[in-house]
Amino acid sequence: TRASRTVSGGRGCVKQAACESCANRRHRADGLRPACTTQVFPLRSGMSTDFFFGYGSLVNRATHAHDPAFAAQISGWGRVWRHLPGRRVATLSVEPVAGGVIDGLIAGVAAEHWAALDRREAAYDRHPVTDAVTHTIGHQGPSVAGIQMYVVPPPDQGPEVPLPILRSYLDVVVQGYLQVFGEQGVVDFFATTRGWQAPVLDDRTAPVYPRHQLLSSSETALVDAHLSALAAQVEQGQ
Repeated sequence: TRASRTVSGGRGCVKQAACESCANRRHRADGLRPACTTQVFPLRSGMSTDFFFGYGSLVNRATHAHDPAFAAQISGWGRVWRHLPGRRVATLSVEPVAGGVIDGLIAGVAAEHWAALDRREAAYDRHPVTDAVTHTIGHQGPSVAGIQMYVVPPPDQGPEVPLPILRSYLDVVVQGYLQVFGEQGVVDFFATTRGWQAPVLDDRTAPVYPRHQLLSSSETALVDAHLSALAAQVEQGQ
């Protein structure tokens, strides 16, 4: 199954596919690209540790350095775009869904690195989801002490006021799913995510998302084709 796939490179740049689109990659006038300088946070052999289950930007290995990582699935959940007070753009989260199954990435997090990850996911609460996640790390891999997932609590009062979905963020998410799960994984991502009636803010020329990535023309075309199929309302960025 797809959940059995390992996507860790082990050392150096965490994965060649991720290196090709990592945050340190920049095109130069001579056509050459600098070497990937992404820092990696590998786990020590035999260590029992917690993992995160990522279902959005954390699936894209170029946005973090946690290693090793494995394709996985979680049952009983589905993705949803949340519209939180005080924020200017929609936030991708998950909600309980009876019979729901979504693909994602698990990656090991050493105890000293959780604080930094919590700061990155400051709008989210961590939830233990070990028993809901399917993976096949195997006997040669690290021992899984537990798996945690970041979840945005829904607003306490009243309906959510729709906020735009950042195209630069969506690009990162789709690129990650394409690298780990292929085109079918991208199809499944859109199908298992609720809330596409929100407008999409096209900020590709001036990306707002701080961990934005460079996409190939085929990758951007894939994102655009799925948005078109959803009849998404695309607004041009300021």
